[in-house]
Amino acid sequence: MLDKARYIVVEGPIGAGKTSLAKRLAERLQAETLLEQAERNPFLGRFYQQPERWGMATQLSFLFQRIDQLAGLGPIEGERRVVADFLFDKDRLFAEQNLAESELALYQRVHDTLQPVNAPRPDLVIYLQARPDTLLGRIHKRGLEAERRITETYLHQVAERYTRYFYQYDAAPLFIVDNDRLNPVDRDEDFEMLLERLREMRSYREFFGYAD
Repeated sequence: MLDKARYIVVEGPIGAGKTSLAKRLAERLQAETLLEQAERNPFLGRFYQQPERWGMATQLSFLFQRIDQLAGLGPIEGERRVVADFLFDKDRLFAEQNLAESELALYQRVHDTLQPVNAPRPDLVIYLQARPDTLLGRIHKRGLEAERRITETYLHQVAERYTRYFYQYDAAPLFIVDNDRLNPVDRDEDFEMLLERLREMRSYREFFGYAD
């Protein structure tokens, strides 16, 4: 699967390591990267302090950022390969988590009106699945000021939404990684095992963990 995939997306909740893994995969595969730029969202830090007040602005800022990034991506043809750290379709997951009902309805209208019609479909999605306490530990380790107020309760809610989302996901082949027990970002052995399993992947949905 890995050798044929031209557009690969790494996904997972905050702190799962999706950006770091996307970069490492892109380096190995000699691919381009398409990365979410959370540091360019001027509302994110304020959102973690006052989510009710800043949720809508934060969501719209991310939405327009992703629209612009996908619009500038161009066709993925020939030998070109791209590794991204976000699915555009998951944007609603955070909107449902963070917005009041009336705001969500307005957000959805904006989303449906502006979503890119020619966005590439991933050939492979890698989902990093982890417990909230694992995510929180990694967030604290990287020490970003904007994320300082993230709570384990919030991460639990986000992780649950990711679980439900990917339980039903069938838009592309899905490779689920047990990111509590495996760390393909920091451990070379785990990264090499990940690559091997991705190359051997034959099913539309597979799980990767030490118990395999």
